[in-house]
Amino acid sequence: MEESCKNVYITTPIYYVNDVAHIGHAYTTIIADMLARYSRLTGLNTFLLTGTDEHGQKISQSAELRGKTAKEYADEISGKFRTLWDDFDITYDKFIRTTDVEHKLGVQKAFQTMFDKGDIYKGEYEGFYCVSCETFFTEKQLVDEQFCPDCGRPTSIVKEESYFFKLSKYEDKLIKWYEENEDCILPRAKKNEISNFVKGGLRDLSISRTSFDWGVKLPDSMNEPKHVMYVWLDALMNYITALGYGTDDKNMNFWPANIHLVGKDILRFHAIYWPAFLMSLDLPLPKHIAAHGWWTRDGEKMSKSKGNVVDPKQVADAYGLDAFRYFMLREVPFGQDGDFSQKALIDRINSDLGNDLGNLLNRISGMSGKYFDYKVSSVDVEKFHAKELAEIDAILGNVEAYIFNMQINRYLEDLWKVLTIANKAINDYEPWNLMKDGKADEAMALVALITNIMAKVALLLDSVMPEKISLIAQSLGIKIDTATYNSLIKNKNLIPDTVITKVDQLFPRIEEILLEQPASSDITKSECEIKNEKTKEVVVEDDNLITIDQFFQTTLKIGTIVEAEEVPKSAKLLKLQVDLGEGRNRQILAGIKEYYSAEELVGTQACVVANLKPAKLMGMLSEGMLMAAKDENGLSLLRPQAPKKSGTKIS
Repeated sequence: MEESCKNVYITTPIYYVNDVAHIGHAYTTIIADMLARYSRLTGLNTFLLTGTDEHGQKISQSAELRGKTAKEYADEISGKFRTLWDDFDITYDKFIRTTDVEHKLGVQKAFQTMFDKGDIYKGEYEGFYCVSCETFFTEKQLVDEQFCPDCGRPTSIVKEESYFFKLSKYEDKLIKWYEENEDCILPRAKKNEISNFVKGGLRDLSISRTSFDWGVKLPDSMNEPKHVMYVWLDALMNYITALGYGTDDKNMNFWPANIHLVGKDILRFHAIYWPAFLMSLDLPLPKHIAAHGWWTRDGEKMSKSKGNVVDPKQVADAYGLDAFRYFMLREVPFGQDGDFSQKALIDRINSDLGNDLGNLLNRISGMSGKYFDYKVSSVDVEKFHAKELAEIDAILGNVEAYIFNMQINRYLEDLWKVLTIANKAINDYEPWNLMKDGKADEAMALVALITNIMAKVALLLDSVMPEKISLIAQSLGIKIDTATYNSLIKNKNLIPDTVITKVDQLFPRIEEILLEQPASSDITKSECEIKNEKTKEVVVEDDNLITIDQFFQTTLKIGTIVEAEEVPKSAKLLKLQVDLGEGRNRQILAGIKEYYSAEELVGTQACVVANLKPAKLMGMLSEGMLMAAKDENGLSLLRPQAPKKSGTKIS
């Protein structure tokens, strides 16, 4: 972001409606809201965009599983996101949905424009497709020639007619953009990763599908009713369609975006596909694409099976929204992975917010009330505290740079340095002794210094904790607005004479955790022992615990390998015909060629996952999976100790 710009455009990703909002969604959105609030405070015209991504095969399948239409399902989940952001007082200017008519029209215009330019052509695509990630992969990218490298789920061979975007055409232009714009991708280490990926070569991108129809159709002029647009082409265009691209263009003066906030898992789409699309459309590129890390809980990966997924609404309701916002922004440097624990949150509340911020306000109220009937005058502050004012101005003069470089934790660290100066001044100058010695003017100057420090910090904290800061502003008799910002921060003025108003304690001390911990949480041994004694349950520390019912959803059978042969052009695959007692043989492709020859497998038995959805590998159908164990000594198939009848169930 650039301080000099008059218009500021900030975006979150549009969140995929395959699940409800979690702490990662909240983190991104809180950062975006903080940036937008700060920009508005400084007097910049600001547009904050968020919304939901609602198309694609995964959504269609999820809806079908729930007995709903895709639109009904999308409406439900999108509504939950919007309600949460409203509850969190997110100051978005537009909540876009990719099912909006205006969005569809804009996407179709973009498609037509790129087609007319010669950047889109028709062909046929065959590749390994992961439905969950909505992404194609090459065989080289797969894990064990079958599994998605991102989510680990099985891929399937998809062969269909498709339109392609000439991504390869923009390879050199992308590299040039990375090299000439130091901060176009933040953190900078991420830019190096992206640049190296592009330098490895780009393939043209398949941007339409015919195997499902839940998506944006191609423009009518194409006369291709069976095609829908690739979900990532559709989704990325939201950043300009939200401004009116393709319809009324009413807010296109906000383009280019100052900052796109994304999770690191979708950085590649935003840092490669998106700028290439914009180049094709002859539109300016975003100034910054900022990728944040992931969140764990108590040092452990969050998962539904473990029951340790953090519900941001529950946390905010229990501990206060402002405290939650502060914790998320302060706890972890942007771009790094963060860890959520109630203990860490409580420590921040009690120490940073209670002792440092809240207690300082109490001291202002106490000193002004005791010595000066709550009246505060800044007339002698410069006379007695030039040193402290210089220190404060030096710190506050540099904090904005942290915001615009996505170093928000350092921004907050420096604000707390200023609070430390205030608390130290009270201890150093001892206003109680000043009053005892008849130095009321010096005591007033000290109280006014502390009041000014609190006022300046409050202004700069408003974007972080707007509810609590409004109470501080009320107490100090100041307004949180651009005029006050210009006076106190930009021009380094002091507040005029004011009267302090007492307010309730901002952050009452919290002595114990307020939300129930998951079984595998970071609690003390004695607490675990007590809990186990009460429940008579043993906590098993496992990353993928399932119920017995979930286990029985998998059908395991003994299979007899009746035929085996090598798969041409594959270094790992063997093609097997396996008898599972079904009256026909199943074809199974197994990546075990490195450890077994085709000849030695014929006539042997193995354990088989029999109810796995069929998948295509190298154009051949695979109807199951052999079970095996692998360590540093190699791989071994799991076999019955003694021969069993083909099709015998394993239980």
